[in-house]
Amino acid sequence: MKLSVIISTYNSEEWLRKVLLGYSVQTEKDIEIIIADDGSSGKTAEAIASFQDKFMHPIIHVWHEDKGFRKCRILNLAILKSNSEYLLFTDGDCIPRKDFVAQHLKEKERGFFLSGGYFKLPMHISQTISDDDILLQRCFSISWLRKQGLKLSFKVTKLNRSKYFALFMNWVTPTKRSWNGHNASGYKSDLIAINGFDERLDYGGEDREMGERLFNNGLLSKQIRYRAICVHLDHPRGYVNQEKVAYNLEVRKFNRKNHITWTDFGIDKHQNM
Repeated sequence: MKLSVIISTYNSEEWLRKVLLGYSVQTEKDIEIIIADDGSSGKTAEAIASFQDKFMHPIIHVWHEDKGFRKCRILNLAILKSNSEYLLFTDGDCIPRKDFVAQHLKEKERGFFLSGGYFKLPMHISQTISDDDILLQRCFSISWLRKQGLKLSFKVTKLNRSKYFALFMNWVTPTKRSWNGHNASGYKSDLIAINGFDERLDYGGEDREMGERLFNNGLLSKQIRYRAICVHLDHPRGYVNQEKVAYNLEVRKFNRKNHITWTDFGIDKHQNM
């Protein structure tokens, strides 16, 4: 298969179902879906099971026990379960436009990882989006979103469908080309080479930390935030812990200063599981 999509989730089966609908209508079909589940209840497994016949390849559900925020660990386990040489990472609250996977495949290149973004929706629109709004791609239409009460801002330009506008905006945007866990992709071998995600890290830049080690290991990054489009469904973030966010920042600062590429707290300890 051409690509593995790794989707992180935790007890958000309603949003995950909408996201999987988005992947069911992708223009590129030869992909596998891997759900990196950070300890959800059985409702998530039921939602996943309802989509098993919607894709060319079976959905792989990678789960571990709920012991708090352990997203980095479940992502490392998902990497080991993947069957493609190229991996796309996103979250279970990000609905992809139908060309989302195709854009990642089009832009992939040895020596690079791809850095994407999202367009964040308010809660009332997140709840309004129906199955048909996803299947018919209305949720990516600026005019449709305005009718639902979206307040316009410059950020809505991410949804512009012009290829030339997207190329120009990717070139001029001041946003850093970082590894963003909601929309990033790279070669599996590059992630293995730095031992994947650092499992010491809680929420708060844990994805960017891995990207910074990729940079330290010689990779470059391409900006695709105006080409690989997904809309982000709103949700509370009760898991944010400022002490752990500060710890993550210290680890990142140390890694940048010392050009660290490898973490001792990553994939390798799971190789024989």
